[in-house]
Amino acid sequence: MSGGIFADTHHSMHDPYQPGNSVIHRLDARVKLLLTIALIVTGALAAPGAWIVYVLLLTVTLSAAILSELGVGYVLRRSLLVLPFMLAALPVLFAQPGAALLSWAQLSLTVAGLERFLGVVFKSWISLQAAIVLVATTPMPDLLLALRALRLPGLLVSMTGLMWRYLFLMVEEVQRLLRARLARSSVAADGRRGGGTLIWRAQVAGGMVGGLLVRSFERSDRVYAAMLARGYDGEIRLLPRPPAAVWNVVVLVAGLLFFAFVTVLGVLYA
Repeated sequence: MSGGIFADTHHSMHDPYQPGNSVIHRLDARVKLLLTIALIVTGALAAPGAWIVYVLLLTVTLSAAILSELGVGYVLRRSLLVLPFMLAALPVLFAQPGAALLSWAQLSLTVAGLERFLGVVFKSWISLQAAIVLVATTPMPDLLLALRALRLPGLLVSMTGLMWRYLFLMVEEVQRLLRARLARSSVAADGRRGGGTLIWRAQVAGGMVGGLLVRSFERSDRVYAAMLARGYDGEIRLLPRPPAAVWNVVVLVAGLLFFAFVTVLGVLYA
């Protein structure tokens, strides 16, 4: 169906795609992508106090996790990735005027600030869950083809595919560097690992990072030269996508109507 950067992107160790035959797996990639975008937009438009919207969207993502046979635990564990980014929203707690819950020095934790902070956290958490279900049930080549079918610029899709494909190569390069370092490291008789002080180790790690950066640039030049030699002009040639099955269209329409209803509900309850 495709070639070039859209082929051979699956990697058994690093690719988040989980093969399966569930209803979500069989759903057309274009439909899954549109519904995921609709869910994220619906969450982004929800007012901070529209808790009914967050509950409904969370129900959708967890239901999708169950229908996809990934399991709720699988999605929730990976969605914890959003936790460190919550720190960026902490100033919101003290930046909103309103009734103070706690006061310390010149800072006041307000009800409105807490409400807005929780809204940001829930939006990010639910959106990440939707993205996890999408990438875990859709092979990356199909997802890239769906992006192109939705009329995203070809250059943007090509850059995304190249980034995805060669990210794995960089991971393998890092693993080779780590194996080489381990093979050259000594271990004392009492089990302690040799290799000098912490500062020396940091210098070695910095050298490895610099070497990886140089290798990345060199490889990118070689890859681009090889692509030009094969006639690459910035556009990936694809075979036409077959029309979506009727049941895919029904799911898409029903999903979009549901998200429209949830958006209106959020406006009414705000």
